[in-house]
Amino acid sequence: MGKVRVIPSTINPLTLQSINSSERRKVAAYARVSTDSDEQYSSYEAQVKYYKDFIQDRVDWDYVNVYADEGISGTSTKRRASFNLMIKDALEGKINLIITKSISRFARNTLDTITHIRKLKTAGVEVYFEKENLWTFDSKSEMVLSMLAAIAQEESRSISENVKMGIRWGYKEGKVKMPYKNFLGYDKVDGKIVINKNEAEIVKLIYRLFLRDGWSRSAIAEFLNKNNYSKPSKKTAWTTLNITSILTNEKYKGDALLQKGYVENYLEHTVKKNNGVLTQYYVENSHPGIIDKEEWNLVKEELSSRDRFKYAYSTINPYSSRLICGCCGHFYGTKVWHSNTPHRKVMMQCNKKFINKCDTPSLSKESINERFVQAYNQVMMNKKELIEDTNELITVLTDTSEIDSKIESLNNEISDLKLLIEGLIKDNTSRAQNQDDYMKRYNTHLEKFETLKVQLDDTLIERELKSQKAEAMKSFVKEIKHKQSFIQEFEPILWNTMVNEAVVNKDNKIKFKFKNGREIII
Repeated sequence: MGKVRVIPSTINPLTLQSINSSERRKVAAYARVSTDSDEQYSSYEAQVKYYKDFIQDRVDWDYVNVYADEGISGTSTKRRASFNLMIKDALEGKINLIITKSISRFARNTLDTITHIRKLKTAGVEVYFEKENLWTFDSKSEMVLSMLAAIAQEESRSISENVKMGIRWGYKEGKVKMPYKNFLGYDKVDGKIVINKNEAEIVKLIYRLFLRDGWSRSAIAEFLNKNNYSKPSKKTAWTTLNITSILTNEKYKGDALLQKGYVENYLEHTVKKNNGVLTQYYVENSHPGIIDKEEWNLVKEELSSRDRFKYAYSTINPYSSRLICGCCGHFYGTKVWHSNTPHRKVMMQCNKKFINKCDTPSLSKESINERFVQAYNQVMMNKKELIEDTNELITVLTDTSEIDSKIESLNNEISDLKLLIEGLIKDNTSRAQNQDDYMKRYNTHLEKFETLKVQLDDTLIERELKSQKAEAMKSFVKEIKHKQSFIQEFEPILWNTMVNEAVVNKDNKIKFKFKNGREIII
């Protein structure tokens, strides 16, 4: 056997530095505060000063930086800009050692903590946790770290649950909160919701342009941008989404729907839309309204009417989203005949007339206007009777007792099935059994659960549609009470507020469908 000669290692496998090196360690600290009430060194400024002094007092350390995030949750590292910059700098060799107060300050997510520590270890970067007196290059550190990080995560979960419970109790009591910085029209004064008069005028303008003048949402956004109107976020430009949000938010009529969304995962802070998963609370007259309730309901109906169509609503042409071809169902659009001659004429014609070979006629705007005036006068001929008939319909539509009973029954079935599935899973984990039989029973219950959920969703939609129709009818009654019974000229406001759609038939007649369900053919 040959002679074995030992060649000692000269590089520390953890620090990746020479064992005999006297090179000073490049040290940084990480600080995070989520509230203003923490104890020693917990305020943002105090922590930064403390760590800077702490590092500079060591003769064998070189101060690099104090990376600090203020007012950001620790349950995920995704949105912590300074933390992420620190990790990047460390992996690029700018840092050898990171000091932080505790594991809970570093991250309350066990997976995030372990992942980042391992990544830093591989790059030769150590982390020191003061509170736990834990150095990550210690051979026992990972096991201890995993345990302590898990405890920190559980503490975060507990805090999150307590906060959620507090918010939900507030919902039950009808406590309304607003994101004032990004919410146009309101301010908070002495703890109360008050109208910001200047911003309220912009909200009223948006409603007026949409409902009374028939503007599209994109046209309103473009107008507000061109004229430099204040924006909801004070930073970004006006968008169609902004306009839609303002037109659909019940807070502008003085009511508030609470618990519209919920945090699904306390680690990721993912907010999901509440589609019936959690109880919602509707608070009427919770604060001063900017928009009259009847006007708000009319806007809601108008939005629903426009959204039924495949194509964009046109501001220039008030007929475009309501005048429909009885042959193919597409909209009528503006066509110019003899454009370069003295006989130039603007006509309305099915946009797909030649593609679908429609036999519906082309109509002049004057002809449409005249027929609308006739239809309007017929509908309003006996206003009192019209209001009475519409009120009867409202009574039928507002009676949701049968649907409510069905919703309650479906909810009970779903709750019972949930308990059954949970019991099935628990039983499977507690004793040995045939897994094929278990999966068969599990899938049967799951299929039934999905079927019930679909039925519940459909029933909730049915109830909502019925409720919307009732509100539209109420708004219709409110609207016609103040309208004259007889008109001689076409008025765009009446067209916008009273007509759902007008169908042009091949016999050259138009069927006007009014918002109370009445139909007039002329």
